[in-house]
Amino acid sequence: MVCHLDELIEARGITGAALAEQVGITPVNLSVLRNNRAKAVRFTTLTALCRALDCQPGDLFTVEPGEPNEPTERD
Repeated sequence: MVCHLDELIEARGITGAALAEQVGITPVNLSVLRNNRAKAVRFTTLTALCRALDCQPGDLFTVEPGEPNEPTERD
């Protein structure tokens, strides 16, 4: 899963700090998303990001071919 927040932030002309404040998350948590280090995203955060950036979830995240599958607790 790849996060495209940097591209959307740049296209919208907003700063990361302003977006974090608008969405209601810390700049550190926004950085975790931007750097593809997040393991999960709450639906409320995803919804807030989409509203703030006027986009859809598929604009924020894509699945890249060839990415290894990480084991889940169900495996």
